[in-house]
Amino acid sequence: MVWKNQRIQVFVLLTGLFCGSFGLANAAEPIRLGVAGAHSGDLASYGLPSLNAARLVVKEVNARGGVLGRPIEILAEDDVCKPEIAINTATKLISEKVDIVIGHICSGATKATLGIYNDAKLVVISPSATNPELTQSGRYPNFFRTIAADDAQARQEVDFAIKTLKLKKLAVLHDKGDYGKGLAEFAKGFIEKSGAAEVVLYEGVTPGAVDYSAVVQKIKRSGADGVIFGGYHPEASKVVSQMRKKGMKTVFISDDGVKDDTFIKVAGQYAEGVYASGPKDTSTNPLTKAAILAHQKEYGSEPGAFFLNAYAATLAAVNAIDKAGSTDFAALVKALREQTVETPLGAIRFDESGDAIGVGFSMYVVRGGVYQEVL
Repeated sequence: MVWKNQRIQVFVLLTGLFCGSFGLANAAEPIRLGVAGAHSGDLASYGLPSLNAARLVVKEVNARGGVLGRPIEILAEDDVCKPEIAINTATKLISEKVDIVIGHICSGATKATLGIYNDAKLVVISPSATNPELTQSGRYPNFFRTIAADDAQARQEVDFAIKTLKLKKLAVLHDKGDYGKGLAEFAKGFIEKSGAAEVVLYEGVTPGAVDYSAVVQKIKRSGADGVIFGGYHPEASKVVSQMRKKGMKTVFISDDGVKDDTFIKVAGQYAEGVYASGPKDTSTNPLTKAAILAHQKEYGSEPGAFFLNAYAATLAAVNAIDKAGSTDFAALVKALREQTVETPLGAIRFDESGDAIGVGFSMYVVRGGVYQEVL
């Protein structure tokens, strides 16, 4: 009965979005939605939930007749979250004449492709690329995202470390990538400006390494009472596991690249007590409940990281096409900035820089093998 009611809510939402624009969609040329991200490899646990989200939204929209009387077709491309592969991914999507892109997932891959998409006059909406430069540089008028930027995330982590946990000596680590290093640099700056704590170690680690004992030893020698790590779960799980195996109880704080069930599975018992920032909990939102239940029904599992952000991004894309009355680049940009759409993240629209208004972060901790919101 709950599922039926929430299916009705999604139906009402989609009907409200696209009322008057539906027609004999199957007879029309499809609107091509590119979905780019890590669909394989170590970071697939970030990319596949986004692809699933896009598929679920498109399934609902097409079931109601499509948008502008046209069905939506998904063209999915795997970039493995690597910038050099992402360039080829973007080029392929452009050659396939996509009308709009959901992705990319990782900031490095996103940054590598935005100029290519911009030259092709294609709008890109990412559910997870948080590097501030992507919106704040003014270089990419074609870029939008349904997640807050790293400067806001780093501020949240530093404030939590200093004001809530009362930490005084912080080691700041990163994985040398655009996302991890960018976040770490902001965290380092916020700590230094706070006057309430000091950075006792600032270090980059090599992604994919098996042994991080050298940096773990540096953390121990530094006397740090907390670590702030910028990066993804493969490196974070190894660092924290090696710390705990050496008996170190140093607080470990990370980001939304670690706020993922895969980190808990890989780190196992050593994940317990780890803090991470991540998108705000919107579990009481009826659209959130409906989206999660749709995923459970379709895929037989919980959605995973950035699913709701991608669901919101896809709804925003389809709404913009409907309100613009076309897939014209300038019309889509105008619609995204001016039109509000109801999503699992709440009612959102985008500011002039491409950031979603009203979207932010919370802090979580691993307790009993699951992430729980604490702030």
